[in-house]
Amino acid sequence: MKQVVQNYKSGELALLDVPVPGCKPGGVLVRTAYSLISTGTELMKVSEAGMSMLGKARSRPDQVAKVVQSVATNGVPATYRKVMGKLDSYTPLGYSLCGVVEQVGDGIDDVKAGDLVACAGNEHALHAELNWVPKNLYAPVPDSLGPRHAAFGTVGSIALQGVRQGESRLGEVALVVGLGLIGQLVAQLLTASGVRVVGADPDPARCELAERLGAAACGDPASPAVESAVAELTDGHGVDQVYLAAGGGSNQPVELAARLCRDRGRVVDIGKCRLDLPWNAYYEKELDVRFSRSYGPGRYDPEYEIEGRDYPIGYVRWTERRNMACFLDLVARGRVDVEPLITRTADFDDAVETYRRLKDGELKAVAVLFRYPEQVAEDGPSAHAPVMSVPAVPGGARSSAPVRAARTPVRLAFVGAGNYATSMLLPHLAQRDGVELSTVVTTTALSAANAQRKFGFREATTDLDAVLGDASVDAVFVVTRHSSHAELTRKALLAGKAVFVEKPLALTQEELAGVLDAVEESGNDRLQVGFNRRFAPLLQEAGKRFGARTGPASLRYLVNAGRLDHGSWYLQQGTEGSRFAGEGGHFVDTASWLLGADPVSVYALAPSGNEDLQVVLGYPDGSTATISYVTTGAAGFPKETLDLVADGKVLRLDDFVRSSVYDGRKRWVSSRLPKARDKGQSAELAAFVRAVRTGGPMPVPLRSLVATTTATLAVRAALAGGAPVTLAEAR
Repeated sequence: MKQVVQNYKSGELALLDVPVPGCKPGGVLVRTAYSLISTGTELMKVSEAGMSMLGKARSRPDQVAKVVQSVATNGVPATYRKVMGKLDSYTPLGYSLCGVVEQVGDGIDDVKAGDLVACAGNEHALHAELNWVPKNLYAPVPDSLGPRHAAFGTVGSIALQGVRQGESRLGEVALVVGLGLIGQLVAQLLTASGVRVVGADPDPARCELAERLGAAACGDPASPAVESAVAELTDGHGVDQVYLAAGGGSNQPVELAARLCRDRGRVVDIGKCRLDLPWNAYYEKELDVRFSRSYGPGRYDPEYEIEGRDYPIGYVRWTERRNMACFLDLVARGRVDVEPLITRTADFDDAVETYRRLKDGELKAVAVLFRYPEQVAEDGPSAHAPVMSVPAVPGGARSSAPVRAARTPVRLAFVGAGNYATSMLLPHLAQRDGVELSTVVTTTALSAANAQRKFGFREATTDLDAVLGDASVDAVFVVTRHSSHAELTRKALLAGKAVFVEKPLALTQEELAGVLDAVEESGNDRLQVGFNRRFAPLLQEAGKRFGARTGPASLRYLVNAGRLDHGSWYLQQGTEGSRFAGEGGHFVDTASWLLGADPVSVYALAPSGNEDLQVVLGYPDGSTATISYVTTGAAGFPKETLDLVADGKVLRLDDFVRSSVYDGRKRWVSSRLPKARDKGQSAELAAFVRAVRTGGPMPVPLRSLVATTTATLAVRAALAGGAPVTLAEAR
């Protein structure tokens, strides 16, 4: 896809080909229809990039202070490399757009593919053909509002937040200093709320536009016209509020505010202008100076913007998302008119030339829109019939571990000691010959101490780095919450450790790519994911009895997952992914192992109103596997039942307590019921420890782990697109 980028060191602007962002949980992938250039904020950034290094330093004293601190901490050479590396890289532009939802991430239920949304954020609503946008940074567009006008949603919410900070009341008089894009919107919002507006701007065209859109009077701040209008409208008392929507280095706006504001009036800073407050003037009137922080409450709070944690409406009525929705509603109902603000609509392919004309002053504009190409034809490739690349396994990774000293125990460290680790893994390892439980790492000291006491770990700590740096540790078990698996695995691989990570390996394609990058960088492919069911004794024996196939097979896997208890962290889909993303790899891996191949396509359906899934996997020889993952079944019914049919034979598995194979007239049934369900954890751990001890291959090839993870992630894309996802091997 294409995206507008800028090199801050050289000032170069480019329309760059970049990868399509993945659709992560807690957000949506949006195909842009229109994006809006902020002729104030963005042009200031573009102009700064064209300055000399000294000019950049003068314009950003806050960054200079960070550089000075870095020099004191890291020295001049390291700081220089860091600063130059950051400057000499492409950065994005844009923060206000409207587009169509192309794909819905896990945890999103308020929009669906095909819906129109307005999007915000200088990291998420970029001038790019596709953007991933978290939940609290988009708002559904009312049916009566088109994408061209909905693209103003972000700048509109900035203006709306400024008006809210002024606490204007019906019948008051306000002064708006600066009638650029934000100032024009502030003036309209105030007028719509019953406030009479006086505007101040040196550009006569902008003054005329504001008056046409409802302002009582406008004029050059250096002329007596503005002061006369204020005196007339306020009986000489002065305005109730002043909104500073101007930029630049002049101190004139704050001086004008002091002169024309009434006693105990309010001054609200929205733009980035010079603020050398004349002390006597502000003191004598006891003026209330306020700042408006961008779109509203939630801005710059990662828990709100990225993790999607909303503020309760009873405590915070107008968050940045609710501000955006409110502004869109006002435009849809005709209370605010943005069409007259649009100076030019440019094709996205002309983005670089449009910025040049704006920067050089050749194009004078209040608002400029980029119009994006139409989506590909319905009969061509589209996001509704996507192709997902199965990442290639690095070829330079080693297949065996370094030679270990003879007869020394395999030393294991555990990162995480929750219920699964302490009930399903550690009991099998604690008494195993040739194994030493070296260190347990948890985020809380008490849980580490409990695991040490119960299972005999030599050490307990909360310091992960110390464990990764311990040369005596042979392997690291990652048994933490799903959202941390990929990053912890990556770190352990880079530290040269063999890694056993509980499923899932990754929650996104980006996380999976990060793990494989670590394999390539370190040359360490010593990785096992906790796909234990292929190691279950009953399934192993049944597979041998079933024997080899000559034709395609049909496999049905019913997973009666049941409902989760309220408060379970599995329900935190915004951070931990969906339930299927978390444990679906178990069933994909089992099916692929029985069929002897990796899947090449994924199709999924989900009934509305619950988490039930029907997942159909296609295999190279025409075999299919249908996984019915249901949460609405009876609690007393077995959790997992599986049937494999091929060549006139049937294999049946009943919840890991009984297995059968039917072959014509013959029937084989497992000879005895095990004392407890054995889903293969003990055999899997034995195979992993043996591989670490001997340096032999890992129990499951890395290629298979990657294919299973990719297929599991593809379920989300298949649900969003409503069509099969082809799993194409990366070239």
